[in-house]
Amino acid sequence: MKLSRLGEFGLIDRIRRKAAVGRGVRLGIGDDAAWVDHPRGSSLITADLLIEDIHFDLKWTSLKDLGYKSLAVNLSDIAAMGGIPAYVMLSLGIPAHFESEQIDELYRGINSLAKKHGVTVVGGDTNMAGSLLISVCVIGHPINRPIRRSGAHVGDDIYVTGTLGDAALGLSLLRQKRRRHSRALGQLLTRHHRPTPRIAAGALLARRELPTAMIDISDGLIQDLGHICAASRVGALIQQDKLPLSRAYRELAGKTAMRCALSGGEDYELLFCAAPRQRKRIEALSSQASVAITRIGTCAPVASGIGVVDASGAAVAVKARGHDHFKKQ
Repeated sequence: MKLSRLGEFGLIDRIRRKAAVGRGVRLGIGDDAAWVDHPRGSSLITADLLIEDIHFDLKWTSLKDLGYKSLAVNLSDIAAMGGIPAYVMLSLGIPAHFESEQIDELYRGINSLAKKHGVTVVGGDTNMAGSLLISVCVIGHPINRPIRRSGAHVGDDIYVTGTLGDAALGLSLLRQKRRRHSRALGQLLTRHHRPTPRIAAGALLARRELPTAMIDISDGLIQDLGHICAASRVGALIQQDKLPLSRAYRELAGKTAMRCALSGGEDYELLFCAAPRQRKRIEALSSQASVAITRIGTCAPVASGIGVVDASGAAVAVKARGHDHFKKQ
């Protein structure tokens, strides 16, 4: 079957079904990070691949920002499991025309974020490549039991951290070659180039055992919520008017309206479910984590699928579900 038909997530499921179950593997392919045993405890392991002209464009991304983002997206996966990152393995495919100073700049971005979160780069590999390729593997430690995608129940509340759609809208404006710079545009571009991994929020949620399921929003709210729903065998109903939108987003969204907030990717906010009885504890946790946490919907019976309604309760059509690396967008 062609990958364009199978899709990224179909391919991942195909690989998962063919992978052998190894000794000490508590959780393998299918969540934001693997969970494995070792003689002194257990670890979370995640990896991601960024390829020039597919995941980033050096015409509008500085190498320092690219280094920062390359690590941030992996730290976000550890946060989504309720873990604390510790070590990084970084491998690079480098074009022949690159100079050493350019790689220094890439590492400046990586090291600035690594230092902020107490993460150490411990190794990796380098090789020649036709375009810049960045492969990052992060090893972290779980707090209590890692939070999976598969624990949500019908009736659970659905929450997100931060705001939605900023990164996707910023990228859209970049592609439109918008030349008029403004404070609002600058804020959106910062969200695109330098996403914030919600490590503190994820750790606090895990320590208090509040989420029943959790994921980070890398491919869009609807698509990533779909992963929770599929793993937990539930549906979901999202209230569009409850989606947290930044002032910059509201100012510049224009005709895109809610599309980027519902289907845009790369926000790297946490999306999680929790029992209604935990509402007060989650509201209190927001200030401790230094990020807003907003209740946006409810888990429904699986037969309901994933629906979005406006303030009047009318159904909202969602044309784009989110990003898939192999399917035509």
